[in-house]
Amino acid sequence: MKKIKVRLRPIVSGINMPTVVKTTILPGDSIESLFIATQVGEIYYIRNGVLGTFLDIRQRILKLGGSSGGYDERGLIGLAFHPQFYFNGLFYLHYSVAGSQGPVAFSESFKPNSCDTQTINLKWTNREIQYDHIDTVEEWILQSNGQPQKRRALLNIRRPFLNHNGVNSLSFSPETGKLVFTIGDGGSAYDPFNLSQDIMEIAGKIIEIDVGIHTLIDNPTVVTRFNELPGPIQEMLTVIVKGGRNLTGISFQRVNNTFIKYVGNVGQDLVESIFSFVHYKPIPVTQLIQASIMGSEPDQEGFINFGWRGWEGNLPTSVPRGCPANATLNEINIAYFDEAVKTSVLRLLPLISYYHEDPRPGKFGGTALTGVQAYSGNKIPDLMGSVVFIDLARKQAAPPVGGVLAYTKIRADCKQSDYNIIETDYNFGSQGAYYVSLGTNLNQTQLFLGVYGSMKVADPNRGTVFEIVP
Repeated sequence: MKKIKVRLRPIVSGINMPTVVKTTILPGDSIESLFIATQVGEIYYIRNGVLGTFLDIRQRILKLGGSSGGYDERGLIGLAFHPQFYFNGLFYLHYSVAGSQGPVAFSESFKPNSCDTQTINLKWTNREIQYDHIDTVEEWILQSNGQPQKRRALLNIRRPFLNHNGVNSLSFSPETGKLVFTIGDGGSAYDPFNLSQDIMEIAGKIIEIDVGIHTLIDNPTVVTRFNELPGPIQEMLTVIVKGGRNLTGISFQRVNNTFIKYVGNVGQDLVESIFSFVHYKPIPVTQLIQASIMGSEPDQEGFINFGWRGWEGNLPTSVPRGCPANATLNEINIAYFDEAVKTSVLRLLPLISYYHEDPRPGKFGGTALTGVQAYSGNKIPDLMGSVVFIDLARKQAAPPVGGVLAYTKIRADCKQSDYNIIETDYNFGSQGAYYVSLGTNLNQTQLFLGVYGSMKVADPNRGTVFEIVP
């Protein structure tokens, strides 16, 4: 793989944490506009270099960073435009609802102990009172007068913890025309309730939503499991992946008449992973419900499973602990041995994994995978056909902290791929530069990078969006 160097061209700065960056064509327009959603609830658009406000839903979003020292993973984290947005004005949002906070379900600092069966068999009980917040997925419309208006809520989901709600969590599939929702495992650490592997749990899944179905239900009940949903909502949903930890959205790359799907999965302690697949076996939620009523398991042969919580990418999920014999070393214990064995042959192997500790030349120690996008442009020829990804912050001893831009390609022999760092020319000076979002235009010929000067959403107006250029 070649060494590639690019430039970062600033487009807009001084904004709040940019969580989604993508383009669309506004009704009546002829060019693509760049849209930027911020975690606190603003959606901006840039047309011909001019910044405007498309929508401001800050009042609808819960207060961020208050109980977590400024860091937060809730807020406005999903934005998608309908494939026919130019004609119908429909778009979709995923955010954490104001006033929905509840008492947390369990300790955020949870670690399983393989010698204590209680810690590996925890159940999420009292769900209606033991939770952190509620997330919603909503349908909005851009009215003929240019004002956006909410039409209906598609899902209202109770979340056990503040983290792992997803990143860039809404997209439309060019294959099926359906809205694709990538949602994390519910949070804390190590998925304490094993929600990701339970096929009836909404958490830790990739779900297709048929927004063309009109259910006459504008505000569904708040749920955590598929079988709690009203029947008409169940009919809208299809599950296509389970076993996700914290998913960084989905990117589709067209190759001839097929689409390769890429999904990033944020790791726990050791490794970050990108999964890829072409064919998949969807399971309609109505089929899940029917199997549950009959007391049987739905047929999951050929169904895609990313392997979490038994597997962290390409490694069995492990718990590092201090080593009593040597303070400079860690003892590594497999956290869920039985689950790792059970899912070892059922899971999809990652396209690529990169590690939190990697001393090899040309590699880096990662923190969290925050964006994955296919690139089909020719402005950066060596990147054509590649998968570009970002990590929040390279592990290093000396400040300032900076994110990492890298790329990989699918190998012809279908073996696990390697990656190369993409060098950039931009000088962020003494300020931190956390890489928080990655986006493309409609035909994937442009790449956009969202950078924030702090890990804390409560530190305002420290964001910049760049275009990645030759």
